[in-house]
Amino acid sequence: MTSTQARHTRRAVLQSAIDAGARCARMDSDMWFRADDESTHDWQTRRTTAQRICAGCPARAACEELALRNGDGEPEVDDLVRAGYTGPELAAIRTHQERHLAAAVAADQDTDGRHLRDLTVLVQTEAISSLDQRQHGVRKSPAKVQAEQNQLVRMLAARINEIRTARRARAGWGVAA
Repeated sequence: MTSTQARHTRRAVLQSAIDAGARCARMDSDMWFRADDESTHDWQTRRTTAQRICAGCPARAACEELALRNGDGEPEVDDLVRAGYTGPELAAIRTHQERHLAAAVAADQDTDGRHLRDLTVLVQTEAISSLDQRQHGVRKSPAKVQAEQNQLVRMLAARINEIRTARRARAGWGVAA
């Protein structure tokens, strides 16, 4: 995988890491957000507990990066905990890393990149899906279902190649090495 491909899949990779390994994944999400009518004392107690949970989380770095990319946290509002940081702490980190985050967000918003990523995932999903799942209750021969699946994978792969070729041309590559 090239660095460009890695950049385009970064958000999905971060979210997958959080979904798969975060300590909070199976906990009530309200734990990390201050309720509208919650007293400062009650919030501070819950916030401290949430920060302790985040402190040893194996997905903390991914959570922090995704929170920064998403723009979570405001300088004057202490209403959330994300990756062990409060809203004002996240805002301060985001301000300190402004240029780096701007480049990352711009890469995330690359529509061709997102489209490539989505098509690649679809090709992989189709390529490994079983014939039983493809029949959708309609009685077709396994050979016919396999032929339809192969045609779809070829079509998606061709579209991926078209997008990559167009991106290379826009970047001035001409022909890929």
